[in-house]
Amino acid sequence: MTIPWIEDSLAAELPWLSVAQMVEVDRAMVDDFQILLLQMMELAGRHLASLARARFLSDAGPEASVVILAGPGGNGGGALVCARRLAGRDVPVTVMTATPGEDFTLVPRHQLRALRRLDVSISETGDAVPAQPALIIDGLIGYSLRGAPRGRAAELIRWANHASAPVLSLDVPSGLDPSSGEPFDPAIRATATLTLALPKQGLGAARAAAHVGELYLADIGVPRQLYRRSPLDLSVPDVFVGGDLVRLR
Repeated sequence: MTIPWIEDSLAAELPWLSVAQMVEVDRAMVDDFQILLLQMMELAGRHLASLARARFLSDAGPEASVVILAGPGGNGGGALVCARRLAGRDVPVTVMTATPGEDFTLVPRHQLRALRRLDVSISETGDAVPAQPALIIDGLIGYSLRGAPRGRAAELIRWANHASAPVLSLDVPSGLDPSSGEPFDPAIRATATLTLALPKQGLGAARAAAHVGELYLADIGVPRQLYRRSPLDLSVPDVFVGGDLVRLR
């Protein structure tokens, strides 16, 4: 699978969203277009798994393992979908959660239950993890970040940053301010980031580059009509005309 670069002409027209705009996109998807969080989460996790396999696992061998870091919200839910899809293709997967499963929000908790049916290894405490995974996938904190990560989330970020494996972040590297691009302490230093729908403004900041790494964009089914409506009033080019994944940087 080859992931194409976005064409220069389309990249020049591409809006980069503020957190407030992304909140409105999510609201309108559910309330106005009846496209549920579960549907968006499935697409996000599917594309994350596809990128993981194409970019990091294609030459890693059949025994290559993946560690999934999952928070209790939507970002974690997308990472759990990715875990399920990888496990379904016989990739050895270990999930490490930032909180106990009962603290997950409703839809990510559903994804966690599905993983348990597949007998995927799930660690909710400080249990040991594979010493040398081929890949770490970061789904701890998305664009809802408010201040520096704390507790087990912070511990998992520090563990990932000290591991030798590459890190693939979902939407925004955990610990990076999605608006300003300011990295909190700690913040994931990703090898690559797969952002969703449209890129977030902070991902383009110069100070964020070392944390974002390669930047990819995935289609999660947001209708272009949604962007054109008030209060967004955005003109968005058809960046996914050639496929559901493109590379931005």
